[in-house]
Amino acid sequence: MSKDRINFAKVAEEGMGALLGVENVIGKSDLDPLLIHLVKLRVSQINRCAFCVGLHIKEALSDGEQQERLDFVIVWRESGLYTPAERAALEWAEALTVPGGTEDLDQLHANLQEHLTPRQIGTLMIVIMMINGWNRLQVASHGDRF
Repeated sequence: MSKDRINFAKVAEEGMGALLGVENVIGKSDLDPLLIHLVKLRVSQINRCAFCVGLHIKEALSDGEQQERLDFVIVWRESGLYTPAERAALEWAEALTVPGGTEDLDQLHANLQEHLTPRQIGTLMIVIMMINGWNRLQVASHGDRF
């Protein structure tokens, strides 16, 4: 097991506090917590952040998510386990996480609008931005270890 490269909580305490403040805002939102967990898990898988994958599985299970849905999120398109809102959110999250995609963002946004309010879409955008950032901080700090 490799040694931590940097402890962001110690060397960037004020910035980390601000990031945790954003997470508190997300937690108080009206966006479905299970949808948030699925998005965080899927983005963490894409970004290959093993620590974050493990963390988000534990958090989701603690909030009542089913193990089967967590197991299949990596192949969500081929599974019937997810609601239309979850599918739209996962598709949006993937499009915003994988650079250089060919997705039609206007169409993906229209799909989101069928299931989420503008405020929920805004919160989802913050969730996606935050988990991408957390993944990168975690990988930079500790590598890919779990």
